[in-house]
Amino acid sequence: MSMAPAAILTLNAGSSNIKFAVFLSGTTLNAILRGAIQGLETATPHVIAKDAAGVVQIDRQWAPETATTFGSILGDLLTIIDDRLGAATLMAVGHRVVHGGADHVAPERVTPDLMAAFEGLIALDPLHMPRNIEAMRAVSLARPTLPQVACFDTAFHRTQPLVASSFAIPRTLTAKGVRRFGFHGLSYEYIAACLEQQAPTLARGRVIVAHLGSGASLCALAGGSSIATTTGFSTLDGLMMATRCGNLDPGVIFYLLRQGHSADEIEDMLFNRSGLLGVSGVSGDMKLLLSSGTPVAREAIDLFVYRIVTEAGALVGALGGLDGLVFTAGTGEHSPAIRAAVCNRLNWLGLQLDASANAAGVSQIAASGSKIDVRVIATDEEAMIARHTLETIGKTTDRQE
Repeated sequence: MSMAPAAILTLNAGSSNIKFAVFLSGTTLNAILRGAIQGLETATPHVIAKDAAGVVQIDRQWAPETATTFGSILGDLLTIIDDRLGAATLMAVGHRVVHGGADHVAPERVTPDLMAAFEGLIALDPLHMPRNIEAMRAVSLARPTLPQVACFDTAFHRTQPLVASSFAIPRTLTAKGVRRFGFHGLSYEYIAACLEQQAPTLARGRVIVAHLGSGASLCALAGGSSIATTTGFSTLDGLMMATRCGNLDPGVIFYLLRQGHSADEIEDMLFNRSGLLGVSGVSGDMKLLLSSGTPVAREAIDLFVYRIVTEAGALVGALGGLDGLVFTAGTGEHSPAIRAAVCNRLNWLGLQLDASANAAGVSQIAASGSKIDVRVIATDEEAMIARHTLETIGKTTDRQE
């Protein structure tokens, strides 16, 4: 008698939305649903999900008179997904956890002790960690026996040498955990795995991966391992992003404090009102800026590209050279104009772009004479979470047996 197929749900809980995906487990993990719950802070949250062919399978809005909480919405989502699974059974939930601190360097089964440890990480990331914790609690309340796995966005960068993760601050602060952690690790881990399959020789070399989405960063890979990245102690550091400032002289913060701005006001400005949005005054959406044609939009785009190429130069130094450049995430995957602007400013490396291939959006976009391999690879953090969840649940079961 054949067993019913098993499904894994992945959750990426943000402040105003929850991204999710459902994977069926078999010889390979296949995504059968991808979607998001938008408007968590409103009276009418809305969930929409599509199947692998892009056809809408779930489209529901909670009524204003419904007493919705974060927990009840997640409970409803689990029920909605159960209804869509048919003969399949939901076997586990995998969570993207933004910050793992210094101690959590691999996926872990969610337990009461781990949840207690997460409370101690809120100080490291007060914007993301509370929502990550809330999602785990909501699932635990709705389905107490359903296994959950925490997958850390910082874990992939554990291979970085001490010199790449240190700040030039008093050692007492370093000992207390003030160091560079790096983020977008699940995305970089997925790209490293893709490179190993698609271009094993390149995967063993020196590669910069450009994760360019609403959040943006670069990662230097040596033999598939992270040796440096642009994000640091927080997700503010490094590249300019949709609404985040990126690299900033700390003196600016002292100046703003002395001008009467509160710490909360400064934090909100640097996280939510800076970056592409702050510079342009128009939007943090790269598509809108590219189509705008206004001088302020052009200034924002130029600064975004400038920050990428200057940070890339630093990572070339960390790697001791460069063999490949990979673009990924929303802007990296879908904006030929940004890819071209970045590559044109990196031609001193011997990088030559094939304009036609770039415009067509194919996977390999370097010209035939280029000394640097240039690729476009779609990232899939949800698939990485699902893989880790399946592996972790299997290991836990093996230990129990």
